[in-house]
Amino acid sequence: MATDMQTPVQTEQHSKLREFFIDQLEDIYWAEKKLVKTLPKMANAATSAQLRDAFNSHLEETRNHVTRIERAFDMINQEASDKECPALKGIAKEGEDIIDETEDNTAQRDVGLIFAGQKAEHYEIATYGGLVQLARTLGHEDVAELLSETLQEEKNADKLLTQIAEQGANVAAGREASND
Repeated sequence: MATDMQTPVQTEQHSKLREFFIDQLEDIYWAEKKLVKTLPKMANAATSAQLRDAFNSHLEETRNHVTRIERAFDMINQEASDKECPALKGIAKEGEDIIDETEDNTAQRDVGLIFAGQKAEHYEIATYGGLVQLARTLGHEDVAELLSETLQEEKNADKLLTQIAEQGANVAAGREASND
């Protein structure tokens, strides 16, 4: 008899899968809170108004992501807590380095900021994709739907950054003279 891969498994309240799910939820909770602090710096460093607006718009979404994660914790009867996310910590540091190592008001800086932004988005897309599937496996369809909203917003942010790069930042940076 074939089994359906989408059928929730019966898990113990303290199963290893639930522990892993909570661990990853704590990780992305820290990451989203870090981004709430990081996105304004990226927006301020952006040269183009379009990129600045994209970062500011995603900042508002990211604040909602934090709230959604808190709701997800509540929905699984778990106190919301975070733990440092080494991956996003590194990505945020890389973004700060890009700001420090590029000239103000250059398209090169915008290209670097887009790279850093997309690295963060790809990390979040991978994490939320996994969390949605784990929530379904654990029988938390309500949590899966909630996190799916965030997953879609992360994908949209990534697409917008790609459009900004393709529609101007990359070409403009290619025309800037090197300081070497």
